[in-house]
Amino acid sequence: MFETIEELITLANEHGSIAEAMIQTEIEVSQRPRDVIIAHMEKNLSVMLASIEKGVKGVTSVTGLTGGDAPRMNDYVNQGNFLSGETILRAVQNAMAVNEVNAEMGLICATPTAGSAGVAAGVLSALTDKRDLTKEQQINFLFAAGAIGLVIANNASISGAAGGCQAEIGSASAMASGALVETCGGTPEQASHAVAITIINMLGLICDPVAGLVEIPCIKRNALGASQAFISADMALAGVKSVIPVDEVIEAMHQVGMQMPSAFKETAEGGLAATKTGKKIMHQLYNNHPK
Repeated sequence: MFETIEELITLANEHGSIAEAMIQTEIEVSQRPRDVIIAHMEKNLSVMLASIEKGVKGVTSVTGLTGGDAPRMNDYVNQGNFLSGETILRAVQNAMAVNEVNAEMGLICATPTAGSAGVAAGVLSALTDKRDLTKEQQINFLFAAGAIGLVIANNASISGAAGGCQAEIGSASAMASGALVETCGGTPEQASHAVAITIINMLGLICDPVAGLVEIPCIKRNALGASQAFISADMALAGVKSVIPVDEVIEAMHQVGMQMPSAFKETAEGGLAATKTGKKIMHQLYNNHPK
């Protein structure tokens, strides 16, 4: 078992990869056979891909506040006149697709939470298209991401209510960036730097859902988190390192989360939720117009 990223790196070097270290740990902890564990992750992958397919076709949230941005991105990318790269934009498109399905109360795979489910799914699907990943590589991506998320959850938080959006979409983005590095041939050490770089840039990100719903700004933050995962992974693969060790970065996120006012931890009392428009939306949805 591992409790820190440093311990995970040591285990990954022994087993050959972060993914394999996670699989062996799961076998040891759950006492379930390898094929059962792999089959369960394959099912998670199927749910992810199905939610992307559904979201790209176009859905509308239960409230009517969000929906339809994934197909808009799809049309935009297909026109070919974009500013950044197609892989990143496909990740953005697919991340929004998953979170729009979540807001529609459809079936998604939490990675690590429902509110941050778009990041890993968007990143993995875009990488699969670019690198023609095998099913085994896709499943290993998810195991690697899970190993990183396990460390973050045990040492900081993956909950917006506990640590702000840095802990939720920040963790999801860090998980995806580390898994990206490993899937693209980087070392466990390089993956750890991608994790650190991602969290550093997400540090302090508040959780301020308008009307308390996982829609605004959550869907777009998933999209941007997916794009950041790719940039962090490219930086790490290029040899860029985090000066602050990754486990210290995770501890810093924990400390920031504990010191963050409750207004910025999913209470819908601060940030965008407290804007004039945010309050107007809340009153309209709950038929609670101020007198």
